[in-house]
Amino acid sequence: MKRKIITTADGSKTIQIEDWDEQYHSKHGAIQEAYHVFIEHGLRLFKNDHINILEIGFGTGLNALITFLEIESLNLKVDYVGVEAFPVSIEEVGLLDYCSQLNASNYEEFFQKMHNSEWETNISISDGFQLKKQMKDFKSINDTDLFNLIYFDAFGARVQPELWTEEIFLKMHQTLKDKGVLVTYSAKGSVRRALQDVGFKVERLPGPPGKREMLRATKM
Repeated sequence: MKRKIITTADGSKTIQIEDWDEQYHSKHGAIQEAYHVFIEHGLRLFKNDHINILEIGFGTGLNALITFLEIESLNLKVDYVGVEAFPVSIEEVGLLDYCSQLNASNYEEFFQKMHNSEWETNISISDGFQLKKQMKDFKSINDTDLFNLIYFDAFGARVQPELWTEEIFLKMHQTLKDKGVLVTYSAKGSVRRALQDVGFKVERLPGPPGKREMLRATKM
């Protein structure tokens, strides 16, 4: 499928899949969306702790990067697992220029290390951030009671409805620890109902720019 780099409304970049008219991040602001959904309504629930994070859709690595940038202020240590079936190329990563856009150019070596690290291998990005990338289909996730937080950042249900089903969310529920949290940019009624049907308590929260709402689900 044809892919191109586009600039979103906040000046940050993302990758667009032209055949689907779908982006890796919101065209209303890639960085704004990532911070709003995954940091403000996910990561900031945790402080002074050592937590495990699962990202569904490692993609461009933006969510991993901003998590890495935020953990020191929250006094967190993070073991981060990013699952991706179709990795982004190193050339595309360079064109996205996220460290510069985040005023974090001195962290470029850490971001490159994330992308250059071997798959299926635990890599120490820093003393407080351990990364393992897994190249596999989301349906093959079978961990149990392992994660505190899930960033559910798959492509939208319009283009990949099979990723937003009870089958997938049951796996997410099983992989979370008690009181674990899943956050996603989606607010579709079908997504909310699927999350509830597998046992999550679901909250509607104000959405990022361009979206009225988003969802946060807690394993009770």
